[in-house]
Amino acid sequence: MKTVQLSIIGLTYSQSQNNAYALLLGEENGPRRLPIVIGAFEAQSIAIALEKDLMPPRPLTHDLFTSLGLSFNIYLKEVIIHKLDKGIFYSYLVCELDGVIKKIDSRTSDAVALALRFNSPIYTFESILEQAGIILDDETKIHTPSINYKAESIEPKQQETTDKVRQTASLMRLSDQKLQEKLNDAIEREDYEQAALIRDEISKRNPQS
Repeated sequence: MKTVQLSIIGLTYSQSQNNAYALLLGEENGPRRLPIVIGAFEAQSIAIALEKDLMPPRPLTHDLFTSLGLSFNIYLKEVIIHKLDKGIFYSYLVCELDGVIKKIDSRTSDAVALALRFNSPIYTFESILEQAGIILDDETKIHTPSINYKAESIEPKQQETTDKVRQTASLMRLSDQKLQEKLNDAIEREDYEQAALIRDEISKRNPQS
């Protein structure tokens, strides 16, 4: 299958969940974007890696993994976002040790955080971009928020799941036209997390679109 290289456009605060963020990835030389909802810890790790001059006093988990890999000559060749199922992106790390290639399952947020530290490319399949990609009218306000690398409070995963189920149930009651209107509105407000949920509902109704 054809792969497409992605770059990090930025991070934005979630507008519906506490301590959650939307990671925005964009295709190289193209207009399509993938918004991916991630947690606060992963967001702070990605933000620190983007800020080259910002160094925490002690290594974060992704820094530790990077140092461990490099110490044993394990190199992260690339990251592949290979599947989208029920709104969740699945990824794997393509690692190399002495010419031997191994694929390791990873959460997409962790994979991106490691790719930044190894300076490795990020790819996805054309089929995923066709299914989940959105096109933004204006990216001038997209930025990576300043995130403190000290410990932050994180909402329980159960609460995050409950909130998402409620939002999804609300979207299921809307017509196709209303969904498209809400998608356009979410993109205009830069609420990429909500846009991702709406996009997933549209994709479920029109799997071939």
